[in-house]
This record gives sequence, C-alpha cells and structure tokens, in this order.
Amino acid sequence: MLGQLAAPKNLCVLHLSGIGDVCNVVAAVQSIQKQWPHTQITWVCGKVEASLLKGLEKIEIIAFDQSAGLSGYSDFRAHMKGQTFEILLNMQATVRANLVSFFIPAKTKIGFDIKRAKAGQWIFTKYKTQPQPNTHLIDDFMGFTQVLGLTVSEPIWNIPVPESDEQWAHETLFSTNQKPIAVISLASKKSERNWHVEGYAQTADYLDQLGFRVVLCGGSTAMVIQLAEYICRQSEASILNLVDKTSLKQLLAMLKLAHITIAPDTGPAHMSVTVGTPVVGLYAHSNPRKVGPYLYQKYVASCYDEVIEEQKGKPYSQLPWGVRAKGRDLMDRVTVEQVKSQINLVVEDFYSI
Repeated sequence: MLGQLAAPKNLCVLHLSGIGDVCNVVAAVQSIQKQWPHTQITWVCGKVEASLLKGLEKIEIIAFDQSAGLSGYSDFRAHMKGQTFEILLNMQATVRANLVSFFIPAKTKIGFDIKRAKAGQWIFTKYKTQPQPNTHLIDDFMGFTQVLGLTVSEPIWNIPVPESDEQWAHETLFSTNQKPIAVISLASKKSERNWHVEGYAQTADYLDQLGFRVVLCGGSTAMVIQLAEYICRQSEASILNLVDKTSLKQLLAMLKLAHITIAPDTGPAHMSVTVGTPVVGLYAHSNPRKVGPYLYQKYVASCYDEVIEEQKGKPYSQLPWGVRAKGRDLMDRVTVEQVKSQINLVVEDFYSI
C-alpha cells in the first residue's frame, strides 16, 4: 500500500472497454470518491462506455476512440498534453490499456498484482494491488482502494439516468401494461456465450405463464436482431422486442424498472446489478463466482463446474481461479429446467406474483 495520508488533488482511472466490467469498476471508483470527496477524478474509457458513464457526479469522462487506430492514440496524447495527475489507477490489463496509460502523465501509476497484470501491465506501473485469491472482479477492482490506504467497503452504484430516459422506459413498459417486467438480454459479443433460441423461447413462455410481461433487449448486430426474431416466432408469449431500439441509458432505465433479468455473460447482467434488479445469469465458459452478477450469485444457472472438470480433470477449486472452459456448444448444456428453477427462486425471494 502507498500509505497515503492525504487525499490527492486529482487522480485518473483507466478502464476502456466492456460494459459489464465498467459497471464493476464504478463501484470501486465511487467508493474512492466517497472517501476522497474533494479529489478530482478523471476516467478514461471507450466511446460506447462513455455513453453509459455520462453524468457521473464530479467525474470527468474522457472517451478514447478505440476504432480510430493510430490516430486515436495521437489524438489522446494531444488531449493529455499539459495535464498531470497525482495518481493513475490502471484498472484494465490489456495491451491497448497499457499503451494508453503510457500517454497519461501521472506521478504514481498503480496496476494489478503480478498474477493479474496480464499483457505486461506490470511494466507500466510502479505500485500493485495486493494478491487476492479466488475473488470476484469487483473485489479485484476494490483492491485499488486498499492500495490507496482507503477502506474497502461494500459496493454501491450510482449511475445517473436522465429523466427523459426514465420517462421513456416507463411509457414503453407500462403505458398499455400493468404486469411485472421480465427482461431477457439475448447475447454477448462472443457468440459461444449465448444461449439457444429454444431455451429463450421456452423461458419467455414460462415467464408469461407466471404473469410477467417479457421484454427482449440486445445490441444492433445482425446476429442479435435475427435471434430476437426467431424467439418471437417460436414463443407463444406476447413479447416486446426492443433489440436494437434502446440507448445504454434507456436500457439502464428499463432494467431499473424490471423485476427480473435473464442474461448470459453480458453487460446488461451487470447493469441490472447496479440498479438492484435480480439476475438469473447463464454461464458455461466462465466461472460465475468470478464474473457473474455480484449480488445475485444465488440465482445463477450454470454448467461451468461440470464442464471445467470434464475438460481439466479436476474440480474448479483445484484449478487456477477463473480458468475458462472451451467449446462453442457449451451453453447448450444449460437446461431450461435449470433456468425455470432459478426464476422460481427469484420470485420466491423477492415477489409474490
């Protein structure tokens, strides 16, 4: 730990990409902000992520254009000229983040411990977080508060949503409907993490039978749009298809009003956590204890444990933490009955429908 006695005048947070990861980082950043309320915080993130983080109280957001190639680095370097930060928290161990960190002038640069400092991050930082075996990603990010000499607290989130987006969400979900809302977030960018049409359609039917109004959300890729269309055709439920029809702020507003979210390993699962909406997470490739919905681990539908033991010959507890399973069809092993059981558990714990 730095053993810092006084709050710095300013600090910079670097985490570029991944909506889910960014949601997890927010908890750590706002914990620091709560304990150092007079420290000016700047966050360097990707352009898409910036649209979600926009409006964070007393935090300057700098969007780095990851699609701009070398000119993106040149533009960022020019933007940083003349600035100096007392502390840089490099919270993303990737080659791109390391290169970006090189152009951030900071007296003290902090990264992950050697084991987690992938892509050579340890070369670009002087101080490291403490090793934390078998932790969730949020706990890894919270390690940065510890190295600063601050208290590691339970995560809290306060991602602002404009009133216009809250109004849009309320009108869209409830103007002609008074049922509780179940949001199904369809797909990750990595197709092997996605569930199948039949599973989603049968889950939508079950949610409808329980009394929920089913809403689909997802991004703008042709794959996700087509997946949503297939689900709507196969399901007997009256589904509201909002795939490719929401901004990130609108999606966050919608998840805030929802009563349950069903999602694979993708951003909206973590967005739901930030607004206190229970999540049934679907996992096969990744250990949900490391990357699953932080507050709702109890409701995960996962085949990860059995798959990783088959592939590695040992239970996950005897393997390096977070090791991923490989295979394009692993999500087929998550059963509809598993998902229904977890939905029932959420309803039992939170609602009387």
